[in-house]
Amino acid sequence: MKVGDLQRQIGFEPIRPGQFNKPAATPENAVPEGQKFAQLLQEKIAGQQDLKFSAHAVKRLEERQVELTSAHLDRLQSGMNQLSEKGSVNSAVMMDNTVYIVSVKNRTVVTAVQQEAQNVFTNIDSLAIV
Repeated sequence: MKVGDLQRQIGFEPIRPGQFNKPAATPENAVPEGQKFAQLLQEKIAGQQDLKFSAHAVKRLEERQVELTSAHLDRLQSGMNQLSEKGSVNSAVMMDNTVYIVSVKNRTVVTAVQQEAQNVFTNIDSLAIV
């Protein structure tokens, strides 16, 4: 039995070059009426600009009693934006007496280290001082 015969037996319809099956609109992928692509793109980009903290980073910040105000978060965000513009992936952001190890790609603070102790950081491709 040939492959083509088997495919016809089970009802398989091959897709020919230039033939596309457009997926039906579902609530997940449907574009709200009146919204334009540019507006949707801006909303997605804005959602990606949010800074996240890993569970490990939250634990370290609590242990070291580091308090972050909205001004600190703005500075951290600014450092993350600068690193992103330069193409950084895994970086350190130094702010006041704390060094934040960040994943720029994921926009996530991975951990925080007080600057008072001697530390060696590996696998860091850049540093931002804010």
